[in-house]
Amino acid sequence: MKYDRFEQLPVWNAAINLAVQTYAFTSKPIFKGQFSLRDQIERAAVSISSNIAEGFERGTTQELLTFLYIARGSAGEARSLLSLVERLPTFSDLKSAAESISRQLRGWADSLQNSGIKGQRYLTEKTRRADKAAHDRQEFLERLRRIREAGSGKPGGTPVGAR
Repeated sequence: MKYDRFEQLPVWNAAINLAVQTYAFTSKPIFKGQFSLRDQIERAAVSISSNIAEGFERGTTQELLTFLYIARGSAGEARSLLSLVERLPTFSDLKSAAESISRQLRGWADSLQNSGIKGQRYLTEKTRRADKAAHDRQEFLERLRRIREAGSGKPGGTPVGAR
């Protein structure tokens, strides 16, 4: 699936949810007086979705990859900080949410590294025309295949002249 906006990305939505849950978690009384720890956990959680968004908006695959790895680093930081408070009596499942986001970001980065996609910034009218021509060619070949199958009497088609 092609995403036009970072808000459509499942991993960005998971990261936003993690940040919301993190703020709810750090607002608990157990964090009273723990200003620096609370601030660091919140900033790490917010950094994940922010870096996904920034990388998506940059327009090149290389920049997107850079920011995906930064976001993954922030997910690791959040996991580390949440591990620190894991033994607190009010600990929630935020750490597993951060782990899931980290895995999603790794998978996305891997798929981008193994693709020929350069990124939105490199799209020009010439490349758009070439992509459209390739798509139209594929559709034409598919139509030819269906006509050929129909003409040969294969299942799924009416032989030519049998109408």
